[in-house]
Amino acid sequence: MSKILLYGANGYTGALIARAAVQQGLRPTLAGRNTTEISRLANELGLEYQIFNLENRAMLDMVLASATVVLHCAGPFAHTSKLMAEGCLRTRTHYLDITGEVAVFESLAARDTEAKAVGVMLLPGAGFDVVPSDCLAAHLKVRLPDANYLALGFRALGQISRGTANTAVENLHRGSLVRRDGVLTPIPTGAQTREIDFGRGPVAATAIPWGDVSTAFYSTGIPNIEVYTVFPPVMRWVTVASRPLGRLLSTYADQRLLKYLVSRQPPGPTETQRARGRAILWGEVRNPAGVTCVSRLYTPESYALTVQTALAIATKVLNGQAPVGFQTPSLAYGANFILEIDGVKREDLN
Repeated sequence: MSKILLYGANGYTGALIARAAVQQGLRPTLAGRNTTEISRLANELGLEYQIFNLENRAMLDMVLASATVVLHCAGPFAHTSKLMAEGCLRTRTHYLDITGEVAVFESLAARDTEAKAVGVMLLPGAGFDVVPSDCLAAHLKVRLPDANYLALGFRALGQISRGTANTAVENLHRGSLVRRDGVLTPIPTGAQTREIDFGRGPVAATAIPWGDVSTAFYSTGIPNIEVYTVFPPVMRWVTVASRPLGRLLSTYADQRLLKYLVSRQPPGPTETQRARGRAILWGEVRNPAGVTCVSRLYTPESYALTVQTALAIATKVLNGQAPVGFQTPSLAYGANFILEIDGVKREDLN
């Protein structure tokens, strides 16, 4: 029987996915390291569960061997994706995760040949990072096939989960990234800004090291890529202020303090916040002649969207739609995949 293994089911997003999966008639096996929380959720939903650490190779391989696809939700993925992906390659299990970390995308892209050799799909970024923006990038590439520049932006109002915040803490000192002439290029945190119109007039947006700096290059072949988001004024100040503190923020003691502060916050948006929230994505491509095309995408709240896209992709895999090798969402399922998700609308502006 085709099966989903949901690893990290005790996390904020993992638990949301588990509950939604049952509502859709899916029966994933829940897994993770936290016996108390995993068993409680599994018993609540009437699901099977497994408790193991990813370093336990024998247990990992045994559990993966009985699954068709793993939906990996235990971040920060810079620490966990390698072990899980290697287990998938050994057991020929398809791999999905919900990361937005550039380093993870790049490391999995480097295993494309290996994955094809064993018939496995590696598709990281099956959530808000990076399904909508990747599909928007692919759509813009279709609109302007000779584009050599891509800018993406998003505005997602609302609270972030503790897991997302912990990943941000670990990367505060690393600065930002853009892609120039096909090469990932570091830039100082908060150093690059531009005005973007998300539908209510131009607002200031700041370049960030979002996953599409990696994935959009594989999806579109466009060599120059930038990704922006809108920060509240205080956050724009924090990003600039973090530049001289970069080395300090990289120390174990300071990261531990920041993660302690994160642990004191709510686990993530409430059900009401997820239901009411929305996200707007914007994209622009330009070709060497200066011709531009601009499109927008309107989606549900980012965590609500992650639940929908991750399960939609997992369901496709169970149905045999799993092109092998490294994939992005649009490479695997097309630029219009995002339009299959309830509550998503796309518009072309020029």
